[in-house]
Amino acid sequence: MRKSAFILPILVIAIAGIMSSVFIVDEREKVLILQFGRVVSVKDEPGLGFKIPLIQEVVRYDDRILSRDVPQLEITPLDDRRLVVDAFARYRIADVVQFRQAVGTGGIATAESRLDSILRAQTREILGSVSSSDILSTDRATLMLRIRNGAISEARGLGLTIIDVRLKATDLPQENLAATFDRMRAEREREATDERARGNEAAQRVRAQADRTVVELVSEAQKNAEIARGEADAQRNAIFAEVYSKDQEFFEFYRSLKAYSRALKGSNSSMIISPDSEFFNYLKSPNGRVDSQ
Repeated sequence: MRKSAFILPILVIAIAGIMSSVFIVDEREKVLILQFGRVVSVKDEPGLGFKIPLIQEVVRYDDRILSRDVPQLEITPLDDRRLVVDAFARYRIADVVQFRQAVGTGGIATAESRLDSILRAQTREILGSVSSSDILSTDRATLMLRIRNGAISEARGLGLTIIDVRLKATDLPQENLAATFDRMRAEREREATDERARGNEAAQRVRAQADRTVVELVSEAQKNAEIARGEADAQRNAIFAEVYSKDQEFFEFYRSLKAYSRALKGSNSSMIISPDSEFFNYLKSPNGRVDSQ
């Protein structure tokens, strides 16, 4: 009985020692084994691990891709047009030993604070070397890549790898919005005025060309009409001359009938003329002929 009472505490202590010497490494993390604050082992494969109880300590770090929102900062591009930039970065702990040596017991919080300083400095340097129009444009991939590349070497000293840097928002300071809006409106009004002026100038050219084309077409048509009328008159005169040469009396009779038809129609049916006028020679003739006097 006395022996059992002595063995039982020893078994409990042994079991507790064994339990405290075993730890599990998750696939989403990396583990450091520290002995009196010094790194003695790194466990980056998932599974069971062992340590010396009470002497060695297990420190766990996330092995996944982490995201960090960089606090807003105000920058001044080349054109002295201040902007407020909001960015974020994605990073990963690449070297846990170097990470531990760089941040000590501060862990992720200390690392992200130092990472913020690196990203803010690179953002000020890169965005301060270009104009605000380049920053505000939709094609900003080159600028973000330059910020990332500039931060990589400095973050490597912390044991971190910068995977990506993105600009979430680039806005004007609140106090500059009204002035900027007025300037943009003035620029748009000037552009609109220029566009209207160019449109009026183009319209004048089109109208002038159209008027010139109309004049040319009308002139050409009138010329062709005059030519056609001249040719028709010539043909008519030739026909009249041929008819006159064949039957002079019939020709005179036909011409007289045409004259009566034009003179005695419509509102022009009343005439004041001498009864013995030659105009009525054919009307007065009983046989439709003009007798020779």
